[in-house]
Amino acid sequence: MLSADVVIATGVAYVGVLFVIAYLGDRQTRNNAGSFLRSPAIYTLSISVYCTSWTFYGAVGNAARNGLEFLTIYLGPTIVFVGWWFLLRKLVYVSRSQAITSIADLLSSRFGKSSRLAVLVTLIAVIGITPYIALQLKAITSSIQAVAASGEGARGSLAGVDDGALALGVAAGMALFTIFFGTRNVDANEQHHGVVAAIAFEAVVKLAALLAVGIFVTFGLGGGFEAIYQKAAAAGVEVHAQGNFGPRWIAMIILSAAAIVCLPRQFQITVVESAGPDHLRTAGWAFPAYLLLMSVFTMPIALYGMSTMPPGSNPDMFVLTLPLSAGQSALALLAFIGGFSSATSMIIVASIALSIMVSNHIIMPIILRSSGPGTRNGQGLTRLLLMSRRLSIMLILSLGFLYFRLTGETDALAPIGLISFAGVAQFLPPMLAGLYWRDATLKGVAAGILVGFAVWAWTMLLPSFETVSSTVARIMANGPWGIRFLRPEHMFGLNDLDPLVHSVFWSLLLNSAFLVIGSLFTTQSPLERIQATLFVDIFRRREPLRRSFVQGGATANDLYFVAERVLGANRATSLFEAAAREQGGDAAGLELTSDLIGRLERELAGSIGAASAHVMVSKVVAGADVSLEEMMQMAGETQQVIEYSQELEKTSEALRLTALKLEAANAQLRELDSQKDEFLSQVSHEVRTPMTSIRSFSEILSDPGSLDERQRQHFASTIHQESLRLTKLLDEILDLGTLERGERPWQSAPIDAEAVLDRALAVCDVLFRQKQMKLEFGERARPTVVEGDADRLSQVFINLLSNAVKYNDAAEPVLRISSFTRAGSYVVDIADNGPGIAKADRALIFEKFARGRQGLAGQGGAGLGLAISRQIVTAMGGTLDLVPGPLRGACFRLRLPVVRRVS
Repeated sequence: MLSADVVIATGVAYVGVLFVIAYLGDRQTRNNAGSFLRSPAIYTLSISVYCTSWTFYGAVGNAARNGLEFLTIYLGPTIVFVGWWFLLRKLVYVSRSQAITSIADLLSSRFGKSSRLAVLVTLIAVIGITPYIALQLKAITSSIQAVAASGEGARGSLAGVDDGALALGVAAGMALFTIFFGTRNVDANEQHHGVVAAIAFEAVVKLAALLAVGIFVTFGLGGGFEAIYQKAAAAGVEVHAQGNFGPRWIAMIILSAAAIVCLPRQFQITVVESAGPDHLRTAGWAFPAYLLLMSVFTMPIALYGMSTMPPGSNPDMFVLTLPLSAGQSALALLAFIGGFSSATSMIIVASIALSIMVSNHIIMPIILRSSGPGTRNGQGLTRLLLMSRRLSIMLILSLGFLYFRLTGETDALAPIGLISFAGVAQFLPPMLAGLYWRDATLKGVAAGILVGFAVWAWTMLLPSFETVSSTVARIMANGPWGIRFLRPEHMFGLNDLDPLVHSVFWSLLLNSAFLVIGSLFTTQSPLERIQATLFVDIFRRREPLRRSFVQGGATANDLYFVAERVLGANRATSLFEAAAREQGGDAAGLELTSDLIGRLERELAGSIGAASAHVMVSKVVAGADVSLEEMMQMAGETQQVIEYSQELEKTSEALRLTALKLEAANAQLRELDSQKDEFLSQVSHEVRTPMTSIRSFSEILSDPGSLDERQRQHFASTIHQESLRLTKLLDEILDLGTLERGERPWQSAPIDAEAVLDRALAVCDVLFRQKQMKLEFGERARPTVVEGDADRLSQVFINLLSNAVKYNDAAEPVLRISSFTRAGSYVVDIADNGPGIAKADRALIFEKFARGRQGLAGQGGAGLGLAISRQIVTAMGGTLDLVPGPLRGACFRLRLPVVRRVS
């Protein structure tokens, strides 16, 4: 006979197997990047963490109580995955490009990287998932108690142990296991391949267990589908029709569709762990097929149980009690392991996902702002981070146990799960707005989430305490302060709606309404506008999927910049090249990891001390943002024209005749807007990097006793150099503005243009040698005098020559220089054999912020050089154009009016 002791021992052994699988999975993926554990099949199986004990046990109970309503829990996810191209694909692309680690990270990043929004989402997620964790605890304890009650002596060591004590033991065991299971180390990109492998294994176990029980009940006990339905009809058991295909169905389909992307554990598995379209393409058909297999025997098991089990039996436990009643101990043990798998997989992944959110968005910012001893080195920071996650896991499971104790009287599992589904569904409106509505604002989203959460807590979470609190019972009956109009399940006088439909309707309606109205009456910050473009236009921009960014947005180049300034170029290069070799790549594709960051801190500590080293690295890793207001003001005119154009598109029929012209103008403005965003991103990086260095070195210099005189001079020199670098960038922007206003910041005088050209060639000689570029000279003009400024004309020549070097990717680069006089003009042609200028870029190459496709492929520059050069030449009375050249690459022609030729 199966006993509770055997069940508990088997559960403990099964947990040990999961830990071994997770350990081997992590080890395998570290040693083999192309491992099967990263395959679409494993990814699809891991998504089955959606099928918790609610699905394994509660679906049968739901079918027994509400008939076919249990299908709604499967229909919502099926719709989302079948249509993965529309929502999931964009979620994955955005999350990969922005290094998103959780749903709180997604929403906060989209809406101006708001830490307050991340905290709000994290707190709501923890509160919303608490009932779901309680559901898993209830399912495990109920299954153990069902075995203990199956016969004389089956209770074993559980004699005298109540449900509360058993649930506390389960919660403590799950907390310890999850701590060892999911917080063995800190992964910079928050992917857990070992966890995914274990969850995939559990997916197979619970599916096999449920199918085994279903086949045994349907064909071994019931005689087939038809016989079961006939026997149920003879016993007076019918499939309930209450609420089928009505508002409750719609509400539950919406909730289940939202849950597959809004539950923190589902976001972790479906989005964060996804490798891209290949995973989604497979899951698009395989996961619905998995759900179909999980549900195919649900109704037969429910009908057979209601027909044969004694009155008062808990239908949620039919999957376990039917094999027990038939004397099939081995099958009952397999069923227990299946239900145990369903519960543990949810608890593990949910606890990990929530602990990441709590540590990243609540605890980690506090740690980074503190100056305690625990943050003075990388190892201390790691220990604090791991400790914060472990404490978070304990807190989350404690809340689940507390909710279980307060609401443990109900026998139904499904209603508890629906409470959590409705809670996390409050993230759906801001998620959709963030992905598809460019004008959604932080204030609107925050207002919507707060109102939706408050309505959900009032209409659905509070009623779950009715049986344990007389105060709640009075509020449910009479409303707060006797205001019946505000009764939680009958707000605003709607007495005929199902409580679930009532809560979902009002919470999502008010959430969406406040989001829309708040966004319409508030404005976005500059950073919100940039993030909106990156999210909404992710496919138009075609940004590559990569994981080379850490949480704060820093890159390997940012850390290399700091290392170079302190350690010197040779030591910094050696350090980063060694890290690249360990990763199996080159320095250009170096990925930031916690090991690399810790190693860099240790190297820096040898020169400037551990505390100062951590100050510098943490500033970079935290991604301290440089204000973008100044950058947005520079681009304000373009933005105003775009908004004006958008208004024109909405005008009446009287403007139809101008539609074609507006379309062309608007297309050009959109292109300019896109290039402006690229410019802002580049300039932000160019400004942030030296500013980080200046700030860090200034903080170090403020400590009079930590540095010697040589170090002080070195750091002061670096601050001076970086200040000059910032000044040069600002000078370029100011020069362009001056030239565009028609002002000429120099005094024109007769100059020898040929001599200026020769001087520019001499300045660029080092560039030619570094690139091994061959110089060819065509016709050369005799000394020719033009009216202008020698330094400014030299600036134009140097810009054209350096561009020809920078963007030339030919195996044997060639630069051809020609000059001549024609029709009273001095003409210079500068041609190269590089990739040339794409046709799509030729009309905009001289515009502000434009850098061309080759400029976007990794070369630096803010896109101002050609714009400034043309303005300088124009101020001298000449022209600068892109013309067909003698080589296959680009050819720029400069033309200036001749004053006289020198004989």
